[in-house]
Amino acid sequence: MSVKTLLAAASLVAMAATAQAEVKVGLITTLSGGGASLGIDTRDGFLLAMDAAGRDDVEVIVEDDQRKPDVAVQIADKMIQSDKVDILTGIVWSNLAMAVVPAATAQGKFYLSTNAAPAQLAGKGCNPNYFSVSYQNDNLHEAAGAYAKSEGYTKPFIMAPNYPAGHDSLNGFKRFYGGELAGEVFTQLGQTDYAAELAQIRASGADSIFFFLPGGMGISFLKQYADSGIELPVMGPAFSFDQAILQAVGDAALGVKNGSNWSKDLDVPANATFVSAFEEKYGRLPSLYAAYGYDTANLMLSALDEAEPSDADGFRAALKAADFDSVRGKFSFDTNNHPVQDIYIREVIKEGDIYTNKIVATAIEDRSSAYVADCAMQ
Repeated sequence: MSVKTLLAAASLVAMAATAQAEVKVGLITTLSGGGASLGIDTRDGFLLAMDAAGRDDVEVIVEDDQRKPDVAVQIADKMIQSDKVDILTGIVWSNLAMAVVPAATAQGKFYLSTNAAPAQLAGKGCNPNYFSVSYQNDNLHEAAGAYAKSEGYTKPFIMAPNYPAGHDSLNGFKRFYGGELAGEVFTQLGQTDYAAELAQIRASGADSIFFFLPGGMGISFLKQYADSGIELPVMGPAFSFDQAILQAVGDAALGVKNGSNWSKDLDVPANATFVSAFEEKYGRLPSLYAAYGYDTANLMLSALDEAEPSDADGFRAALKAADFDSVRGKFSFDTNNHPVQDIYIREVIKEGDIYTNKIVATAIEDRSSAYVADCAMQ
């Protein structure tokens, strides 16, 4: 057999081995209950990118965490021990992330966050195998705080659910607002009756309201606020004004300003492709949760082009390079593996029969996070 023939045969064997190589991804997200729309969009955005890539060497296993930390832990344990996943992703809620991520990374698994990014994991709890592709929890709220300050509000009333992201939310708002508050309230996670909070707002002398209530919580609050007779400017992060919430609330949300690092009208070629493909496949406009899922999948795929997770150093370096076309345009990771990106102010508008958002200002350019100095990965 000639040398040329031997080389050709070796090449075919290598190609066959590559074709048989399989990377397993465990996508844990909320697909039932009050927060289901967030997880469904996360899943659909992630799978849209996977479908477009046409990769048959990557298997994605999807499970419903039911927005319960104990269920999320059980699923993660099964995925790691039985399914032998290489990468975990998909969790929406920060209390679930705190229950899953530290244990997963301690076992050498990579976790790529499509959403939840609590302060604890951005600072002292940072880990080389944990990458937040979305933001750091405080970021979108910081933009709202910057907007409140620029508008001259002097006594905002602020509230959020009592869980890690809720605390990050109000900390972020206060960091960039920096002034007096009319009131600060933590509600129950999953709460749907806001009569007591609306009474507090009415009696507080507030000149504006900032709230972070994602999913069904935001729908309930905005409907009750519209019926309350209180007429104050309302601000929030994009989570409180995503596509699912807006369609459920309707006119009561029109004109509301919200902080976001993504919007469907962001003038980026990759974003136009994403929005069009998502709407064509699913028959609805994408939310920021879908955008994060899509970006996370494309980041992961770009890294897999360079190395497999079994080559931990190589895969980690490829993730850190962030060599993919983000729907947000410019995108890079800081030393704590959290994004550096622009944060915008959006306004709720109506296009035909659809409620959506448009960018009206850039609130903070090249924003990283407040906890970088606390992370040992310098």
